[in-house]
Amino acid sequence: MATIMSDRPLPSQPLAPPVSPYSGDARPVSPHARQLSGVRVLVVDDIQEDRMLLMDFLSQQGCRVYIAQDGRDGYSKARTVQPDLILMDIRMPVCDGLGACRLLKADPGTRDIPLIFLTAAALPGERVAGLSAGAVDYVTKPYDFEEVRLRLSIHLKTAAPAPTVASEGDKLTSLPVQAHTLDAVLFRATRALLLDRLDTTPELTGLASAVGTNTRRLNLAFRRCVGVTVFDFLREERMKEARRLLADTSLDVQEVASAVGFASAANFATAFRERFGMPPSAFRERVAQVEPTPDESGAPPSP
Repeated sequence: MATIMSDRPLPSQPLAPPVSPYSGDARPVSPHARQLSGVRVLVVDDIQEDRMLLMDFLSQQGCRVYIAQDGRDGYSKARTVQPDLILMDIRMPVCDGLGACRLLKADPGTRDIPLIFLTAAALPGERVAGLSAGAVDYVTKPYDFEEVRLRLSIHLKTAAPAPTVASEGDKLTSLPVQAHTLDAVLFRATRALLLDRLDTTPELTGLASAVGTNTRRLNLAFRRCVGVTVFDFLREERMKEARRLLADTSLDVQEVASAVGFASAANFATAFRERFGMPPSAFRERVAQVEPTPDESGAPPSP
C-alpha cells in the first residue's frame, strides 16, 4: 500500500480549539507550535473520521502526516517512512495497537521512535499494558488538540535515541537472520513475552495474536531464527532458568518448579534430568561441592 501523505488544502477556518478560558486575540499562541513544523507523524487508526481529524490538525501545524489503517499496516509504514513520532489507536482489527507496538520495539530500525496510543477508554489496565509494551504516552478521544500538540512537542524533545546496548537476551541468542527482518522481529517480540512469564504456559494462538501474526507464521519465524518451535524454545529457557535458580538461590525444588511453569515437582524433576542428565537435587549437591567453602574462623589463609 502506498504511503499516504497529507496534501489536502488547509481549510479556510481553523479547527475548533478546545474549550479555553481565553477568547479572541487574548488567547496566547502555544510556544510549542513552531516545533512541529516539518515533523513526520504516522497516524495509525482504523476509523477514517479519526484519522482525518488528526491529519487536518497536524497539517495545520506544519507536520508531514502519513496514514495507516491497522497495526500491521502501521508497522510496515513505520519501517519505510521512519517517522519522528507515531500516534496509534490501541483497538484495531487485523493487528491491534499493542501487537504493533511490540513489533516496533523489537525491531532495531523502529524501536527508538516514540509511540503515543490513542484510545477512547484508557482503563488503568490498558494503560499499564500499553506502557509495558513500549508506548511513551496516551491521548484520549475525543481529542483536545492543544493536549495533542503539547504531548507531541514534549516527546519529540526527549526522543533522542540512547546509544544501543545489546540486551542480555541478544547476547545469549545470536540470530542467523538479519536483525531487522520480520522473522527476527517476531522472534524478539515473542521472546520478550515468554521470558517475562516463564511460570505461565501461553496459548499459541494468543501469543501469535499478541505480536500481530498467526501460529504457523510464528513457529516459522522461530525455526528460522533458532531452529526450534515456540514451545521447544520455551522449554529450553525454562530449564536454563531452573538451573540458575537451583545454583544461585535457596528455593526448594517445588518452588523452582513453580517458578518455571511446572505444577508438579515430579514432572519438573523428570524434565530437568532429561535435559541435564541428573535430577535437580543432585545438580544442587554438585554445585555445592565445587563452590569454595569460606574459612569459618575468618582468619586469613596460612602462607
